Amino acid sequence: MNTIEKEKSLQIILDKIVDEKKVFGVSFAIKKSSFNWHGSSGNLSNDQPYFIASTTKLFTTAIILHLKSQEKLSLEDCISHYLDKTILDGLHLYKGKAYAEDLTIKHLLAHTSGLPDYFQGKGTNGKSLEEELKSGNDQLWTFEQAIERSKAMKPLFIPGTKKKANYSDTNFQLLGKIIETITNKSYSENCGDLIIKPLGLRHTYLYQDYNDETPKPLYFKEGVLRIPKAMASFGSDGGIVSTSADILIFIESFFSGRLFPVEYINVLQEWNKIFFPMKSGIGIHLFKLPWFFNPTGAVPYFIGHSGLSGALAYFSPKEGIYIVGTVNQVAHPDISFKTMIKLTQKLLKN
Repeated sequence: MNTIEKEKSLQIILDKIVDEKKVFGVSFAIKKSSFNWHGSSGNLSNDQPYFIASTTKLFTTAIILHLKSQEKLSLEDCISHYLDKTILDGLHLYKGKAYAEDLTIKHLLAHTSGLPDYFQGKGTNGKSLEEELKSGNDQLWTFEQAIERSKAMKPLFIPGTKKKANYSDTNFQLLGKIIETITNKSYSENCGDLIIKPLGLRHTYLYQDYNDETPKPLYFKEGVLRIPKAMASFGSDGGIVSTSADILIFIESFFSGRLFPVEYINVLQEWNKIFFPMKSGIGIHLFKLPWFFNPTGAVPYFIGHSGLSGALAYFSPKEGIYIVGTVNQVAHPDISFKTMIKLTQKLLKN
């Protein structure tokens, strides 16, 4: 199969995914060696910016690892070195004992802190922020409000408990604050100075103005989910806007040593179960299908990150494939992974 035929076969996959019921727009980019393809379908175009949601966490990880390379922090550092006592007080009370002083940067990156998730955890009203947003209750919150919300919930385990991990956006809110404390710059400025400008990312930025209508609105089931206030509040845990072209440049740079020493990648691969079939490493995730779903081993494992919006950015070390994209559907983010698998298999077939 020549390059033109290969590109056509990949485009057919995207066109079939847009069904105007679950998926209304899709954008993906894939790279293997000299083959570099960008495709879109439905109401997304190749140059249309979209919310990458929790894929933002890779930006936060990259900045933390850059600061490590500059010897401005160590992953084993206690977060109490960088955060005010007002933040630490009541942050981690487990069975009557305070553990906030024991929390390390590594615990936050690896989701082994035991901290509850301010976003998906139940608030005092019995609803999670996620549930409130999906029901149409868009709202703004500050870092302080996110942490106070987390403090009102119960931690799940002692920090660093063996084989325990709990995915929590609270961890990355705290990492964002640590970055700002160390650099004396905003999280947005750090993204610009350390990632966006050096890599020449033309359509990537931290969403902060809820009147900004540049990114494609999210979808939830069959309707548009307009939550600009929330998207402007996520910051270091989920606030980046980008395009598939930009994120492809970013993910290749992340895993090839342009943003921090490439040998750090091995250090990050310390896996704990979070949600099937995903495992959490230190600032990155592992997507690996179990053998009963992948008996021939035809689908390689991937490392990277994804978001609730159906956005993802992954690298296959075995096949040397970089793949990014979104299906822009909050109700069915799994479709992005199915799309990633289909595109990968088609690419490897010929």
